Amino acid sequence: MHTEPGNPQHGSEPDRPRIDRRTLFAAGAALAAGAAGAGAATALTREDHRPAAAPPPPAAIPFHGARQSGVTHRQLPATRLLALDLPADTDRAALRALLAAAGDVLARAAGGSLDDPRLTGTPPLTSLAAIGPALAARLRLPAPAGLAELPALPGDRLDPARSGGDLLLQVGAEQPWTTGILTEHLLTAATAAGAALRWHQSGFLPPAPDGQTPRNLFGFKDGTANPDPADPALWQRDGTVLVYRRIRMDTAAFAALPADGRERAMGRRADSGAPLTGSAEHDDPDIYAKHPDGSYVIPATAHVRLSSPRLDGGARMLRRGWSYDDAPADRGLLFCAFMPDPALFTRVQTRLAERDALTPFLTHTASAVAWVLPGAREGGVLGEGL
Repeated sequence: MHTEPGNPQHGSEPDRPRIDRRTLFAAGAALAAGAAGAGAATALTREDHRPAAAPPPPAAIPFHGARQSGVTHRQLPATRLLALDLPADTDRAALRALLAAAGDVLARAAGGSLDDPRLTGTPPLTSLAAIGPALAARLRLPAPAGLAELPALPGDRLDPARSGGDLLLQVGAEQPWTTGILTEHLLTAATAAGAALRWHQSGFLPPAPDGQTPRNLFGFKDGTANPDPADPALWQRDGTVLVYRRIRMDTAAFAALPADGRERAMGRRADSGAPLTGSAEHDDPDIYAKHPDGSYVIPATAHVRLSSPRLDGGARMLRRGWSYDDAPADRGLLFCAFMPDPALFTRVQTRLAERDALTPFLTHTASAVAWVLPGAREGGVLGEGL
């Protein structure tokens, strides 16, 4: 057996590999590098498993301004509407006192100073206060000339107990928890001023990625092609008119239609929200485009066609819809639309009631019209112009 000088081997042992100093140094360096790499990997793994930083809280929405935040700000996911009746002997001074009390609740809530331990921080919220036609006429208030209850419309099944009202209040927030607490405070202030609750209604928006249009209970995007809330055509002296409709939706019957039948009834594609004449949600629907056989691409009975501003000289309303779910057989849409003259809604709804392919699946069960007051400027109160 061959043996190296100075490294005698016992004849009965197998040969062992020779490890010189250069090899030992190289191995040590590799081990050190490996340990460093393992430490870095371990640190990276620990970093990856750290909980993500909490997102910053949503910014507060100012209560004060020339126009009320319930119209000017984006829709928040939860809403609550309250309709109040006022005593027959209510005068302007009593109305101003009631509006000031309600406005104080809303201003303190918006600023994070409402005394309620259930509200922490400054939750973003929107609000509006609006006066019904009967009260405006009774007190001879400077309301828009067209302020009036809607005429009877084809197919209406209105419940008087859920409709109308002298004063309409609406609040919006990120969570129903917040709207419920605000409802308590508003009712306390209103009843102390002599008002009585006529009806109330809560609504919600389904989850939707940031910047995307939410969907209604039919599964279609709802609120596409809205005008900018700052559009001067919506306003009269920083006020506007709200038309509210509670619309029950027969979701099961609509879902039973074939997919292309649902899209033809709506005039839009279910997945993207694009009009049948376009490829993207915000493409302008071409209600006059035709197939080679002469039929309209957007059918003559499609909702998009019959509600098109082109049929009303370009007049538009700001549409805000929330879903509601009060019972398995009572689910639908809370439709809130803002415009200077409710006659626009009457024209559009008359067309829809007569020809809209969605009409068999919709029942209008409640209605209200109200004058949305100008906002409370800094240092002022709601209704001070009355």
